[in-house]
Amino acid sequence: MGGWQVARALMLLHSLTGSVGTKGGLNPNSWDKFVPKPSMAPPPHSRWNERLWPKEWPLAHYEMSFLLPHLLREQDSKVDVYFTRVYNPVWTNPDGCSWIEMFEHASRIGCHVALTPTWNETAQWADYVLPMGLAPERHDVMSQETHAATWIGFRQPVKREYERLEGADPQTTLGSNPGEVWEEAEFWIALTHAIDPDGSLGIAKYFESPDRPGQPATMDEYWSDVFGNVPGLPEAAEKEGQSPLEYMRRHGAFEVPYPGRERYATQAKDTSGLEVAPGDFRAGFPTPSKRIEIYSPVMGEWGFDDGVLPTYQRSQVHWSAMDLAAGDRALLPTFRLPTLIHTRSANAKWLQEISHTNPLWVNPMDAAQFGLKTGDLVRVHTQIGYFIPRVWVTEGMHPGVVACSHHVGRWRMFSGSGAVGASSLVDIERTGSKFLFRAKQGAQPFSSSDPDSERVFWKETGVNQNMTFPVQPDPASGMHCWHQKVNIKRAQDGDRYGDISVDTALSREIYEQWKGITHPAPGPGGLRRPLHMNRPLRPTDDAYLF
Repeated sequence: MGGWQVARALMLLHSLTGSVGTKGGLNPNSWDKFVPKPSMAPPPHSRWNERLWPKEWPLAHYEMSFLLPHLLREQDSKVDVYFTRVYNPVWTNPDGCSWIEMFEHASRIGCHVALTPTWNETAQWADYVLPMGLAPERHDVMSQETHAATWIGFRQPVKREYERLEGADPQTTLGSNPGEVWEEAEFWIALTHAIDPDGSLGIAKYFESPDRPGQPATMDEYWSDVFGNVPGLPEAAEKEGQSPLEYMRRHGAFEVPYPGRERYATQAKDTSGLEVAPGDFRAGFPTPSKRIEIYSPVMGEWGFDDGVLPTYQRSQVHWSAMDLAAGDRALLPTFRLPTLIHTRSANAKWLQEISHTNPLWVNPMDAAQFGLKTGDLVRVHTQIGYFIPRVWVTEGMHPGVVACSHHVGRWRMFSGSGAVGASSLVDIERTGSKFLFRAKQGAQPFSSSDPDSERVFWKETGVNQNMTFPVQPDPASGMHCWHQKVNIKRAQDGDRYGDISVDTALSREIYEQWKGITHPAPGPGGLRRPLHMNRPLRPTDDAYLF
């Protein structure tokens, strides 16, 4: 809790040293990232969605998607069609069993569509699983904040391009891509026209062919429009005798002209900027005062008097809340292995061979207290359940802190599919609100077109710790506070490696406790959220009013 104050403290240091927007200093992330857009975009919508932006967290940094099961339950609400796009909430999110309960009730989710490039646990509760393709199987653009510059990269479906170079004329990736992979850019355009076939809903026009009225735009038409609006790209393409799309297909990347550093000091277009001298208005920063607000009046106006200045906030895993003698410890569950990427590496055979388990890292002093040694099973109790990993005793952990890595602990309910070499087949025992996940078969060799699949030598695949974590939304930023207060016990008779036990009734209680320390809207002027704070898909100003 209070992690957002860490970012403010770091910003304070840059402010005091004059290193914001300077060479070798700090750039706001939006300065070094470019998002290309088509020439025609829909206007802002006019409705506020409390399933994503609930009134209890008016200053949320981002939408509160990880709370969806709780929000739908307490609002007695339903999402008619829900897409999980490259999103595996049952495994990745805290409190995954509440997501299972939500997906199983048609009164909460009418139709669940899983758009995913790889197998995942959440897809087991989907009505439709749509393979959207990996990077070589789809068109899309990317831009990351790698240095003091802005650039875009263009990924394109390899097999379709190969067919084009061989003289064919593929119109879609569906049929060119392996299997039934349909890239999502084409899928969304096709779905839009299926929903609005005659254009009467007013949405099909945003994905309409410029040369064939009423028909869906092709990928060439769509990306030609997007790249034609990137500053400097049409000119660079013209120098090489190419269209912007041809240039990007050939080069794959383009460095967008950089507006430079210290852009807050550029001349403002009008008097809405910051007046630094009589009649001299500068762009400033996107805050109410146009300055870097070390002191933030907005925080106080919205009830966060302890957040008006960058200060230390005691977190939910502060040592003073721990009874170390009774086995309490702070669990660090967020650290990553250098060999794996989130949950997207289960299909990478060599990476799985290197890293396929996540033991609990324990300091030797703590291990001695609990009578544990490397390889022993241990029961890690959270506020809503427990999980059973093995122990790894190491000086790499501070006494009083334990750690369990991300990535692994994959599981499936069905045999014959689902990353067989990287997941365990499980039984799920359910009694009321209680879940027990128990592995009945670990990883094993299997026959496939790849002979290496016969060489899987490991059985244990880790444990899905996130399912045993309650949601802990920060009362100010709204973001989940990942660090957990846990209690360490030796494994009991009957415990098995990889066991996961969860009680969703307890998870609901913990959610209510965290919601109880929020400062709900309305704020000043009857607003749901300060108008100047960014958010995705910002609606009209009227939507901010209750």
